[in-house]
Amino acid sequence: MQPPLPPVVLITRPAPAARRFADQIADLGLATVIAPLMRIVPVPHDSAAVAAAEGLILTSENAVPHAGPGRGRPAICVGPRTAELARAAGFAVTQGPGDAAGMMPLLTGLGPGWVHLRGVRVAAELPVPGIVVYDQQALPLPEEAAALLKRPAPVILPLFSPRAAALAAAAVAAVGPAAPLWLAPISAAADAAWDRAWTGPAPATLRRAVAPSPDAPGIRCVIRALTRGTEPPGAG
Repeated sequence: MQPPLPPVVLITRPAPAARRFADQIADLGLATVIAPLMRIVPVPHDSAAVAAAEGLILTSENAVPHAGPGRGRPAICVGPRTAELARAAGFAVTQGPGDAAGMMPLLTGLGPGWVHLRGVRVAAELPVPGIVVYDQQALPLPEEAAALLKRPAPVILPLFSPRAAALAAAAVAAVGPAAPLWLAPISAAADAAWDRAWTGPAPATLRRAVAPSPDAPGIRCVIRALTRGTEPPGAG
């Protein structure tokens, strides 16, 4: 009997973020395939209104390039990656826990003049006026990824947002995967989005665990646990 094939991580994030995450899990010794299912494109917007804002709410790193110079203005950022980029742009950053739901307490009592820089689609509507500055355009599943899903080796799918989970579920279901699927959603919302978007028959083998923290290290923790057949620390 042949030994089981090792799992492969299928990273469907936009290309720059996908490459960064592949580097973050390189020490786990897993093969990775980068197959973006969306790309980030700018949307025409009122840049003067952004520049005049008293403070900014940034729920994605994709909004930071459209925030303009910080000039010491306050910015409430969803998590560490967005916070890092906002600090580099000159903002005085308050860092959230990694997801929009966890940011809500930080938005209490904000005065006028705050603006949420956002994409066309967001995981949660915030109680702050929004300006759309980018779109998350869907892309077709690359042939390399489709071929991977038809092999018997387990495929690990990191799911970094509800939107990413929905796109991945639709694309994978359309292939009719033979591969066992191991899911690593960043949050319960992303986990639920996969189920809502899945239209295929139940996979032969399905493992899944929600990240213990809503960020890349949390997903990395799940991937490590999935390959070892254990529960990630803090899960549940």
